[in-house]
Amino acid sequence: QVQLVESGGGLVQAGGSLKLSCAASGRALSDNAMGWFRQTPGKGREFVAAISSDGRNTDYLYSVKGRFIISRDNSKNTVYLQMNSLKPEDTADYYCAASPYRFVVTTEGWYGTWGQGTQVTVSS
Repeated sequence: QVQLVESGGGLVQAGGSLKLSCAASGRALSDNAMGWFRQTPGKGREFVAAISSDGRNTDYLYSVKGRFIISRDNSKNTVYLQMNSLKPEDTADYYCAASPYRFVVTTEGWYGTWGQGTQVTVSS
């Protein structure tokens, strides 16, 4: 069974950058699309970014387009989320997830495996 572990979260000032990593263990994820979601207290998970299994296709939440970049290194079984020009409204717990599909999916219900999350706090 695959396990996902996120890292790279922390406290950063507005305008700063962070790079999140999601490392998979248990089996290779080269056949799985991957996604990043975020959640704030009292709200459901929000789609942030997704990448196809081969890394050729991506999709983003409108408010992060041009600031965030999702990428993957299948040789390392790891997915990344580079977050630039961070804003206080980006503050949330960030989760990576694996989908059983190869193509980009943006809906939470299409993902079957989730990590435990990493906290990102952006101060103003």
